[in-house]
Amino acid sequence: MLKDKGEQRTSLASLGEFGLIDHLTANFKITQSSTVKGIGDDAAVLDFESKKVVVSTDLLVEGVHFDLSYMPLKHLGYKAVVVNVSDIYAMNAKATQVTISIAVSNRFPLEALEELYAGIQLAAKMYNVDVIGGDTTSSTKGLLISVTAIGEIEEEKIAYRNGAKENDLLVVTGDIGGAFLGLKVLQREKTVFEVNPNNQPDLDMYSYIIERQLKPEARKDIPPLLHDLDVKPTSMIDISDGLSSEIMHLCKQSDVGCNLYEDKIPLDPQVISTCEEFNLDSTMVALSGGEDYELLFTISQEDFPKIKANPNLTVIGHMTQESEGIHLITRANTKIPLQAQGWNAMDQ
Repeated sequence: MLKDKGEQRTSLASLGEFGLIDHLTANFKITQSSTVKGIGDDAAVLDFESKKVVVSTDLLVEGVHFDLSYMPLKHLGYKAVVVNVSDIYAMNAKATQVTISIAVSNRFPLEALEELYAGIQLAAKMYNVDVIGGDTTSSTKGLLISVTAIGEIEEEKIAYRNGAKENDLLVVTGDIGGAFLGLKVLQREKTVFEVNPNNQPDLDMYSYIIERQLKPEARKDIPPLLHDLDVKPTSMIDISDGLSSEIMHLCKQSDVGCNLYEDKIPLDPQVISTCEEFNLDSTMVALSGGEDYELLFTISQEDFPKIKANPNLTVIGHMTQESEGIHLITRANTKIPLQAQGWNAMDQ
C-alpha cells in the first residue's frame, strides 16, 4: 500500500500505455531457456522442443477476489502469480512463463502500480518464471488483474483430473484451512478499525494464517519431489475452492467415489485454536475454506511405501466405486455424504 498521503503521486496518463508497460517491466529478466522472445514485440516467442505445453489463466477483480483495505499491493502482485502457477503444478508440470494484464482506474498513481509489479517481480524470481508480456488498460471499476501461466512437461508425466481409480489413495500436501481463517481475522480487524481507527490490531498470534491469505505459496516443490520418489499421480488438482469441492471434481472427472477420513485431515495448531476462538468447526473450515493452494492427488496403493515417511504428504482417504458415493468418515466413525460446500450435519 502507499505509505502516506503526502508521498509522490505520478499520474498514469503522463506515461501513456506503452510508456507505462516499459516502466513497469524494465527490470524483468529472462531466465528460462524456452523463452526465445519476451516483452518488447507484438508477441512472445517460446520454444519447448519435445515438451508438452500447459496453459492456465485467472482473473482477479477488486471487491470480489481481494480487498485493498488489508491486501497490500505488493502482496497482491505476488499472489496473482502464485494462484496461476499453482494450476501448472497441479498438472505435475514446471511453470516457465506468465503474462500479466491489468485494468486500472485513475485513482491509482504510478507508485501504486510500482508496488504491484514489485510483488509480481518477486514472485517471478521465487518461482523462476519469465514475465513475457501482458497489457494495461483503463478501468472504471477499480483494479482487475489477469494472469496467464505457461508450463512444460513430458507427455507421460502429465497428471489430469480424470485418472483416479478405485482403491487409489487420496493424498494432500501441507495443511488445510489456514487461508480462510486468515481472511476471517482480517475481516474482523477491518470492522474494528472502521469503528475506531485508533485501534491498531495485534496480529502476531495469527501470523501463519494471515500469511496463508495475503502471501500464499504454490507447491513448486511437489512435482520434482514426486519425480524423485518415482511416483506418478493418477489424478491431481490444486485446492483453491476448498477440500470437498476439489475431491468432488476428482471423483466426477474420474468416475469414482471417495472415503475421506476426518481424523487424517492435516490442520495447523493455529487453525485449530482460531477455529475455537471463532466457534467454527475445523473440519468444516478445511472442507469449505479454499485458497490454500496445496495440491490434492491420488496414487496407486503400491506407491504408498514411497511417500509414507514424507512430511510434506498426508494420506487422507481412498477412492471407491462410483456407486458408493463420496463420504466423510467422521472421528466417531459415522459416514456422512460430502457436500460441495462442506458436509451437511443434518445427514448424521
